[in-house]
Amino acid sequence: MIEVKLDAQVNKTGDIWHVCVEGLPDSGVLYGYHVDGPREWDKGHRFDSSVVLLDPYAKLVVGRKFFGDATDKVSQFLGTFDFCSLPFDWGPDYKLPNIPETDLVIYEMSLRSFTADESSGLDSSICGSYLGVIEKIPHLVELGINAVELLPVFEFDELEFKRFPNPRDHMINTWGYSTMNFFAPMSRYASAASGALGASQEFKQMVKALHNAGIEVILDVVYNHTNEADDEHPYTTSFRGIDNKVYYMMNFDNKAELLNFAGCGNTLNCNHPVVMELVLDSLRHWVKEYHVDGFRFDLASVLCRGTDGAPLNAPPLIKAIAKDPALSRCKIIAEPWDCAGLYLVGSFPNWDRWAEWNGKYRDDIRRFIKGDPGMKGTFATRISGSADLYQVNKRKPYHSINFVIAHDGFSLYDLVSYNNKHNEANGEKGRDGCNDNFSWNCGFEGETDDVNINSLRARQMKNFHVALMISQGTPMMLMGDEYGHTRYGNNNSYGHDTFLNHFQWKQLEAKKGSHFRFFSEMIKFRHNHPILRRDRFLGKNDVTWHEDNWGNPESKFLAFTLRDDKFGNDIYLAFNAHDYFVKAAMPAPPHKKQWHRVGRCTIL
Repeated sequence: MIEVKLDAQVNKTGDIWHVCVEGLPDSGVLYGYHVDGPREWDKGHRFDSSVVLLDPYAKLVVGRKFFGDATDKVSQFLGTFDFCSLPFDWGPDYKLPNIPETDLVIYEMSLRSFTADESSGLDSSICGSYLGVIEKIPHLVELGINAVELLPVFEFDELEFKRFPNPRDHMINTWGYSTMNFFAPMSRYASAASGALGASQEFKQMVKALHNAGIEVILDVVYNHTNEADDEHPYTTSFRGIDNKVYYMMNFDNKAELLNFAGCGNTLNCNHPVVMELVLDSLRHWVKEYHVDGFRFDLASVLCRGTDGAPLNAPPLIKAIAKDPALSRCKIIAEPWDCAGLYLVGSFPNWDRWAEWNGKYRDDIRRFIKGDPGMKGTFATRISGSADLYQVNKRKPYHSINFVIAHDGFSLYDLVSYNNKHNEANGEKGRDGCNDNFSWNCGFEGETDDVNINSLRARQMKNFHVALMISQGTPMMLMGDEYGHTRYGNNNSYGHDTFLNHFQWKQLEAKKGSHFRFFSEMIKFRHNHPILRRDRFLGKNDVTWHEDNWGNPESKFLAFTLRDDKFGNDIYLAFNAHDYFVKAAMPAPPHKKQWHRVGRCTIL
């Protein structure tokens, strides 16, 4: 180990510190920074010269070797580099999928949890890894999706909950929403102990293999906060020790306390010029170096706040992302809310580029399918592309990311099996997780052997999937819902590196001929019918509503025909959320055509 002291007269230009160290190997060197400065807490400084800090721009990060290794829970994370390896070979026939946004079907998934379970049948050295995903690409192709949205894959410390005694110290951060570096792929998602360099190479192998299968890669990115926590239990690894006042939002009227719009103790100061440049450099790096196809921005409303935390009408970072040439081919998706109430569904600043997770779609579809009164008109609006939210300027139906289920909240099976969350295993006495789930257990809370209840649950899951796949907009489903994965009522399972989150491959095999087949065929039905994925909002000639009972809140039957003027391949759909059968007259088919039944999922 050597320590190189920097002289402000030699190693500083403007606000930038720099140093050239000669004679180092081209690979395998670990490095970090000691940074010192004023001890003026009330002015926002949090310097601690005893801590070795991670370079915010490190392209590779070295930490513990094995995921969740409790014998190495206080690991040092350091930057490294590699100038020895040849450039990655993407292959002579390689090309980006460039799937039109109208055609996307997104599969949200945890990279580790996808193959971590022994039921995956993979060698233990690649379970829960980038290479593990490659082995399971045939499943994704069979399902029919054409984009994966990966939960965070930037370097994070999965054992951060174990730093000090607390009610959550039994858990492992499995989802990864606690970034410590915005450039380096998660090193412990590499195959056994292959480290930071292996992670970089294997990530590229995964992207290449997915692209060759016609599947795009969208990354869930967390630029709203970092792993460094709060002032009570700080976890200083990088930004806090380098320039806390610049990197984080603070309340200087209250002893420079950290503002907490992300619910995790700190809030990244994204619209500060230095931090904005960091975020843009990070995004460009993942596009140019790793060929990713898009980004989903976690708690993106945080990125719409100024340096003082106040909401901005035209946030500089959001505009810069929308206008950046290097990101022009990328899908950019906002989670348009934060933990402090800035709810921007339908009104997220967008420059006609940003898509949004449509939280209103999720809630309204859930409420209609489970039989809530007065939801029919809203249900019709949602499956028609949510024109009330997105028919503004040049926005399109595909800017609505439609979903019923996402990683946080109930799985699809749990949505139809639990009225209440059951989060006791999280250590917070059930206080965590959302209380407004709009779920219905079909008559019994949790697991049951009742054939009728289980049959109803199976039909309800299909009903939700049908509604999702026939809706105008971009559908997104959650990993595991294709076989009915359960978390046993836990709607906030971020800290369980267990069967609660792990894909159960044996359960998939048991459902291949029934539940999975239905889900797969419904996705393919969407792909095969362009009128389900229009690039414009429905007009009066595109749909016929067979309905004269809009004003009755007790009416829960909706039937309509989507018109195909080009080929005459009309689609008649009917949803019955009553607890009884409804007789409905079929409309006349198009000229020289006849109706053929595709499927039936009556709600009983």
